[in-house]
Amino acid sequence: MGGAEGPGHPNGHANGAVVEEKLDELRRQLGKAGGDPLRIVGVGAGAWGSVFCALLQDAYGHLRDKAQVRIWRRPGRAVDRATAEHLFEVINAREDVLRRLIRRCAYLKYVEARLGDRTLYADEILRDGFCLNMIDTPLCPLKVVTNLQEAVWDADIVVNGLPSTDTREVFGEIGRYWKERITAPIIISLAKGIEASLDPLPRIITPTQMISNATGVPLENILYLGGPNIASEIYNKEYANARICGADKWRKPLAKFLRQPHFIVWDNSDLITHEVMGGLKNVYAIGAGMVAALTNESATSKSVYFALCTSEMIYITHLLEEEPEKLAGPLLADTYVTLLKGRNAWYGQKLAKGELTLEMGDSIKGKGTIQGVSAVDAFYELLSQDSLSVMHPEANKSVAPVEMCPILKALHRILIKRDRPADSILQAIRDETMYDPRERIEMAQDTAELPEPLTLALGVAVVRRCNDVAGAEEDAVGPAPAALGVREDSELHAGTEELPGEFVVGRRYCRVEARPFTGRTYWAR
Repeated sequence: MGGAEGPGHPNGHANGAVVEEKLDELRRQLGKAGGDPLRIVGVGAGAWGSVFCALLQDAYGHLRDKAQVRIWRRPGRAVDRATAEHLFEVINAREDVLRRLIRRCAYLKYVEARLGDRTLYADEILRDGFCLNMIDTPLCPLKVVTNLQEAVWDADIVVNGLPSTDTREVFGEIGRYWKERITAPIIISLAKGIEASLDPLPRIITPTQMISNATGVPLENILYLGGPNIASEIYNKEYANARICGADKWRKPLAKFLRQPHFIVWDNSDLITHEVMGGLKNVYAIGAGMVAALTNESATSKSVYFALCTSEMIYITHLLEEEPEKLAGPLLADTYVTLLKGRNAWYGQKLAKGELTLEMGDSIKGKGTIQGVSAVDAFYELLSQDSLSVMHPEANKSVAPVEMCPILKALHRILIKRDRPADSILQAIRDETMYDPRERIEMAQDTAELPEPLTLALGVAVVRRCNDVAGAEEDAVGPAPAALGVREDSELHAGTEELPGEFVVGRRYCRVEARPFTGRTYWAR
């Protein structure tokens, strides 16, 4: 699959007209004038970030006057000799790639690197369409920029392809470059992972929130895209689907813009559940890899693990949000494919087989960052807080929520505390005293059993029940205080610190608690 060139666009003239129409529509919505191209910038060049930019380059790159795609990656990353040798084999096995490099006068450097006479660099080979984390899948050539300020200063759309562990730092730097901007860009985050913050209240921080905090870009301009997407397979045109999640303003136009014949993008309003699940799936994928390796790929054992881990995931999302999106469609498929084939599952397999050790860290050559490791620690830390206690159904006493998640506890012992071997994951799924996963799901769905602070763990803005000032016995939902300029399900932006307070609206008394996080207002029902 190569880059598109004018009339030779691989989609043909008819589809080419449709592509240009989609681009023109988004340009109009962004207020782009004629002669001012739509600037799309990828930040981070891991496998999925590189493929995502390559998909956009293939689709829109031939419309150079209307769209420009570029990608930033850090400079100075050398390609070792073994990788250079393998890369040379990949090039010579693909006639189209070989001809392209010869035509670009770029082939000789790969010969020299194969012989050990030259050092290649990751940004250099990315320009030729080779992602260091995905050598076996050549991409189209990409415009690569190694200076971050140059890459992002005038971007209209930024694609966050960084690991969640790098997102805060890099976007903190980007925020300094955007201080003088009048119009905020749109940001599409591909990152999967979370941080836990315990002060002043236990809560999670997702990549979209990290980006908003670091840059000041309002949450309505930051979206998350996720789905059952193995990067190399997507670029090789395996059929896939995804959801882009966020505020109404941009998610529908972007879903249309990103959609391709083999890559169907739907839109969804539930940003939080999708981001939380994006982090959780990596947690449980490590365990899935361990179980697969330890049971010789037993279909029964893997199915048991799948049932138990998805029940924990559903339980956790119900703790963190009142009415989360159901674990179905692309949300379920994303979990399934990650447990089946993602890099976190691969990592779990290698640990269980003894081919990797924890001392090697969570950044693996040829794979990138194993984001599930930091996510295990973050979710465990958050759910271990006594202030968020839940009632244990059998012990009939209050316990930290993590006590209801035996697989998460086992993974924390293995990966973080490192006081249990990998095979202890099997004990977590074979406990004779374990109750039916259905009970955990029912408990999660019974919001009466959940502690209010945990519902607030996301830092969402919550409007308490509104009591009739005259002393009516029943609680009722009051209208949004007009003075606040907000309405039900409205979007909250930076600067809502003045929102908390007590207000009388008509005959109703409202107490508003605002902890800006999701960009959504929750009204008591």
